[in-house]
Amino acid sequence: MADPARTHDLVVYGTTGFVGRLVAAHLASAAPAGLRVALAGRSRERLERARAQLPAAARDWPLVTADAADEASLAALAGSTRVLATTVGPYLRYGLPVVEACARAGTHYADLTGEVLFVRRAIDRTDAVARDTGARIVHACGYDSVPSDLSVLLLAERARADGAGGLGDVRLVATARGGFSGGTVDSARAQFEEVGRDPAARRLVGDPFSLSPDRGAEPDTPQPRDAVPPSRTPDGRWTAPFVMAPFNTRVVRRSNALQDWAYGRGLRYGELQGCGRGPAGAVAAAALTAGLAGFVGAMALPPTRALLDRVLPDPGSGPDERTRARGWFRSVVDATTEGGRQYRATVAGRGDPGYAATAVMIGETALALAVDGDRLPARAGSLTPATALGTVLADRLRAAGHTYEVAEQPHRQAP
Repeated sequence: MADPARTHDLVVYGTTGFVGRLVAAHLASAAPAGLRVALAGRSRERLERARAQLPAAARDWPLVTADAADEASLAALAGSTRVLATTVGPYLRYGLPVVEACARAGTHYADLTGEVLFVRRAIDRTDAVARDTGARIVHACGYDSVPSDLSVLLLAERARADGAGGLGDVRLVATARGGFSGGTVDSARAQFEEVGRDPAARRLVGDPFSLSPDRGAEPDTPQPRDAVPPSRTPDGRWTAPFVMAPFNTRVVRRSNALQDWAYGRGLRYGELQGCGRGPAGAVAAAALTAGLAGFVGAMALPPTRALLDRVLPDPGSGPDERTRARGWFRSVVDATTEGGRQYRATVAGRGDPGYAATAVMIGETALALAVDGDRLPARAGSLTPATALGTVLADRLRAAGHTYEVAEQPHRQAP
């Protein structure tokens, strides 16, 4: 497990932030004995305060100071560890130097980004370097986009094992309860600002294959729209647009392409937000659709974005412990194969999805990179959770209390 050429096996960069503390707390209970874990951030004083608030198992972990604006300190940080998990965002502003340092050092990397522009730039700058050094660069290791990415992988593997052919129509319907943090708002703000300045960035964000490793080789298969009016599923559930769909769907399509379209070149993947049944569900779907459209419109314009800044949470804030504990998430993913057989994946877990559950997801991702190397897919470069970790991560998350299930369904109307 240990590499004598490196001081640490796993470093959490951003421990002084809201999510970083949650990740470190999870690792304090989940890391195996003997794993050399360290905590990193810009300020040693703040790191010491954060460490003092962690469970007893973490209070003797070493501290490392590093600044995303200081290339030398990032190079030293990346070179000191086998795995770096970073929660320092918005990644579009602060993340590229970190991922570049890891790629150059051959250090496995995991983040929590939900930003298309950042991932695209990270791919372009680091994929070839990381493949040369052997680094696994794994983006989107939280609620963005682990449930989406792993559920489609598991569906494709089950269909293949059954001789049912590749996947065709696949639709995820997400339901959840949780809080909202300033870090999420700040990441959205950073991307909206960039899109507002740069028409090329706007076109990239709107491209359903924007994260493809080879855009020209992508099939002409039409993809579901991300922004859709309220609608009702065949089993009576009302749905609305899902705020994470414009990112998650690109990650899933990248996973398909990185595996030579193993899920199927006819894959049509979309995501929706579940809003319940009956009249109450219809009202909720209409309200959510209008609210999301209003939020996107306000964030797209500098004057209204400035007004929102006065009322939205500040960076570094997040839901309290009670809210995190009461949260939950559930994603139901229905798939029809090329042969007409139908499958359903169910992914679920307790805890606020964006924070409590996300801390588990990236924590287990980092542990898989640090501990399970011999069982991981033989890939390096800029990857996704499904292509870097495969079923190893699904197994780890099941052991941590999350649900990942796939079952064939009786024949019904295709989704």
